[in-house]
Amino acid sequence: VCIHRVRSCSSIRFIKSKYVCVFDKSALKFSHQQRLFRTSAVSCGQIVQFKLSDIGEGITEVTVKEWYVKEGDSVSQFDSICEVQSDKASVTITSRYDGIIRKLHYSIDDIAFVGKPLVDIEIDASKGVASEEDVVETPPMSHEEHTHQEIKGHKTLATPAVRRLAMENNIKLSEIVGTGKDNRILKEDILNYLAKQTGAILPPSPKAEIVPPARKTEAVPAAPKDKARKIPVPVSRPIAFSGKDRAEPVTGFQKAMVKTMSAALKIPHFGYSDEVDLTQLVQLREELKPVAEMRGVKLSFMPFFIKAASLGLLQYPILNASLDENCQNVTYKASHNIGVAMDTEQGLIVPNVKNVQVCSVFDIAVELNRLQSLGSAGQLGTSDLTGGTFTLSNIGTIGGTYAKPVILPPEVAIGALGKIQVLPRFNGKGEVFKAQIMNVSWSADHRIIDGATMARFSNLWKSYLENPASMLLDLK
Repeated sequence: VCIHRVRSCSSIRFIKSKYVCVFDKSALKFSHQQRLFRTSAVSCGQIVQFKLSDIGEGITEVTVKEWYVKEGDSVSQFDSICEVQSDKASVTITSRYDGIIRKLHYSIDDIAFVGKPLVDIEIDASKGVASEEDVVETPPMSHEEHTHQEIKGHKTLATPAVRRLAMENNIKLSEIVGTGKDNRILKEDILNYLAKQTGAILPPSPKAEIVPPARKTEAVPAAPKDKARKIPVPVSRPIAFSGKDRAEPVTGFQKAMVKTMSAALKIPHFGYSDEVDLTQLVQLREELKPVAEMRGVKLSFMPFFIKAASLGLLQYPILNASLDENCQNVTYKASHNIGVAMDTEQGLIVPNVKNVQVCSVFDIAVELNRLQSLGSAGQLGTSDLTGGTFTLSNIGTIGGTYAKPVILPPEVAIGALGKIQVLPRFNGKGEVFKAQIMNVSWSADHRIIDGATMARFSNLWKSYLENPASMLLDLK
C-alpha cells in the first residue's frame, strides 16, 4: 500500500522492498509532504499574456521596431519591453509585472494589434497580480532551470519612482550606469543623463570645483569661411535592378502623412512671400554661439525664428487658432506650441516646442537639441508630435529659396524658410552692401485669415529678425 501511494503521488519511480521495512507509513507521508512543498516553491509560476494596451490617438496597430528583451530574460515593473512605431510616434512599451519573459509574439517589423498579446511573462502566482483570463498553463520547471534563467536575465536595479522618471523622458535604463549600491540607478543618474542629452545646466554639487575658462594667449582674427558652392553628394545606397515592379505597404510616419495631407487639401490655402535681411542676426548668432557651446547647446537660427514667431502671434492670435469641422467656432490657443518640420530616415515628422511664449531663446535651443536627437534616433514620443498650434519648415537647410508649405490641420498657418544667401542690396544712402538674405513663404487658411493679417504678421516677424535688439523689449 505504501509503495502504491508513493508511486501515484510523487516523482519516485522505483523503491526497493528493504526500504519499506525500515520506514513506517507516517514517515513516508511526512517525507512526501516535504517533497511536495519544495516542488511548489519553484513551479508555482503562472504565465500572463501581456497585451498591447491602447496607446491613444485612435491607434489600433503598430509596427514592432526593436525588442529590448528576449525569451528567458528577467524583467521588473517599468522595464522596457520593446519599441513600437505607429503612424504618429514611436512608443516604448514597459512591463507591468516582475517576472521572466517566456514568449515573444512578434518579430521585428511585424504588425502588432492593440488588445492582442505582446509577450508572455511568467510571474509568481502567490502575488496574485494577474487576472484569470490572462493566465495560460505552463509546464513545471526544475529548480536548476529556474536558477539559470534568473542568472541569465539582466535585472536593472531602480526604484519605481526612478523608473517612472525614466519612462516619462523616454530613457532606456539599460543605457544608464547606476552610481548607487550594487549599481542601483538613482534619480541623480537620470538627471545627469538628461543634462548630457539636452545640454541642461544642473545645479552644481556642494563640493564642485569651479574652473574658469582658459585665456587665449593670442587673439588671432578668424579666417573668412569658404562660401564655395557645395556639390550635392548622392546617397550611398545599393542600387538593385530586379526588372520587376515592387509593392510596399504604406506604414509608419508615411501613413500619417497620407492622412494629414489628404485632410489639408480640403483647406483653401493662400500664399504670401517676402525676403528678410538677416545681416544683424547672423552677426549676433556668431557672438552667441561660443556662449551656447560652453553650456553644451548648439545654437542655430531656428530658436530666433521660433521666438520671433511667438512674439508675432501675441499680436495676431488668429494665426495661433483652430477652426472646427463645421466652421462655426474658432478656438484661440493659449499656448504657442510651434512645430518644426524635420526630415528623418523614417520620413517627415513635425515635433513641436511647447509654450514658446514663456521660453527664452536659449530654452528653445535646448528643446530643439533634444527633439533633433530623438528624431534622428526615431524615439520621439506622442507628446512631442501632438498639440502643435503653428509650424515653421526650414527647407533651406536642404536647398531652395521658396516653397509652398501645406497647412497641418487643425492649425491655420505655416511658414517655409529658404536658404540664407549673400546678395547685393542698397542701404538708406543708396550704397550697395553685402546682405544675408532669406526668403520666407507663408500659407494660411483663407476661411478665417485674410491676406492683410498675414502680411502684417510677416512684417512684424521680419522686423524682429532684421533688428534682433528690438526683441528685448518683448522677451519674457
